[in-house]
Order: sequence, then structure tokens, then C-alpha cells
Amino acid sequence: MSRARQELRKRLADWGAVGIEDAALVVLSELLTNAVRHAHGTPGREVETRFRRLEGGTVRIEVHDAASELPVVRAACDPCAEGGRGLPLVAALAERWGAGARNGPGKQVWAELNAPRE
Repeated sequence: MSRARQELRKRLADWGAVGIEDAALVVLSELLTNAVRHAHGTPGREVETRFRRLEGGTVRIEVHDAASELPVVRAACDPCAEGGRGLPLVAALAERWGAGARNGPGKQVWAELNAPRE
């Protein structure tokens, strides 16, 4: 996970989008955690991250995994519960997020953050 965070930091710096670094790193961590926790695929093909710069300075963070089950937002009813907070946090930090099919087996879960021009 630390390699993915390092790569995202580098990309954000290259794109002049360090203003969203904190939010982007939290989003990436939550999406990766969900993929690692819930997607059980073929060894070596479990999780892949992709980062893209879209028009208008929007940064798209994608996490691909080999599981076909789409993520479900759950409410953490119990304040002591260990799960159920990740996707609501992603929704709060990102402009948009979603999930869908990808080329090959599995799915992609993505989030888009608008980067202020620096």
C-alpha cells in the first residue's frame, strides 16, 4: 500500500495538484483497504491502482481487483464496529465515486477529486 501512496504523491506533484494530497491519500487508502479485505482473486492479480488526470484538473483514482462483487455502502451502526466507514468517507472527500466492470475479470472502484489550480 505504501508504494501506491508514494506513486500517487509523485503524480499529484507532477500534475501540480498537491492541494488535494491529503484527501487523495485517504481515498486511495480506503479503496485499497476494501479491495484487499474483500477481493480474493488469483495470486499476483489481486489489486492494481491507476491514477489519471482528467479535464479541468480532476484527478481520478482507480483500484482494480479480480472480484466481481460491487462495493456496498454500509452504515456503521455500532460506534465500536471495525468496518462500514470507508465508503462514506470516500463519498465525503471525493466529488464523485463509483464502481463497475473493467476489461478482464473483476471490477474497478474509482473516485474523482477536483484539484485547485496552483
